[in-house]
This record gives sequence, C-alpha cells and structure tokens, in this order.
Amino acid sequence: MDNASFPTTGFVRLSQILAPAGPIPVSKSTWWQGVKEGRFPQPQKLGPRTTVWKAEDVRALFEGGANG
Repeated sequence: MDNASFPTTGFVRLSQILAPAGPIPVSKSTWWQGVKEGRFPQPQKLGPRTTVWKAEDVRALFEGGANG
C-alpha cells in the first residue's frame, strides 16, 4: 500500500499499518514495543480480539507530523 492509498480517517488494523501491506516497515514486536514506549500511537479496543488505531494518528507518524 502506498501512502496515497492509506486511509485518511477512520480506524485501521495492524495488518493495514505494517509492511508489506502498510506504510510502516517494522515487525509486530517492534510496533508493540514502540506503543509501550510511546513512540507509536496508542490503540483502541473495539472488542476482546479487535484492536485498531486511528488512521489520522498513523498517517501523522509516517508523514513526519507526530512527536516521538
């Protein structure tokens, strides 16, 4: 997925965030460690097995607009 096709609003799942499908080229373990340390956006739980992130937060991360 290129940056232009990444959603601008709404929620995205981890598979949409991480490469090769998404714009962030890190592993799942690196992503979760970054969430824990505050380098990556905090997730939201929609259910017991459903975790999502705001598309705006993730887009700000890979476009360089996020603090971290």
